[in-house]
Amino acid sequence: MASSSSSFLLAAVVLVALFAIGSCGTELTLTIGKDSSSTKLSLITNVAVSEVSVKPKGATDFSDDLKESPANTFTFDSKEPIKGPISFRFAAKAGGYRVVDDVIPADFKAGAVYKTGEQV
Repeated sequence: MASSSSSFLLAAVVLVALFAIGSCGTELTLTIGKDSSSTKLSLITNVAVSEVSVKPKGATDFSDDLKESPANTFTFDSKEPIKGPISFRFAAKAGGYRVVDDVIPADFKAGAVYKTGEQV
C-alpha cells in the first residue's frame, strides 16, 4: 500500500514539474524604435520571432510580413499616417502563429516598451 501511494506521489510531482517547465518562457515585449514616425513603425522584439506583420486601426487585414533588419527589428512603412491601436501577429521560433490585438496604442512614442502578455 505504501509503495503505490509513493508511486502516485512521484507521478504527481513529475507532472507538476513538466507543466512548470513547459509553461516557462519569456514575455514578448515590443519596443518602438527611435526612428519611428507617423508613417514609419520600427518594432524591436526582446526575443526571436519571425513572420511579423501588423494591422493598424481601420485596416481590413494584416500587412505583408515585415523585413527583419537588424536582428529582432521589424519595420512597417506607410504612405499614410499609421493609425492605432495596432495589432501584432508573429510566428514564434518554437512554432505557431500568435496575434496580439491592439497592443500598440494610437499615441505610440519612440522608445516606448509595450508588453504583449505572450510567453515565447
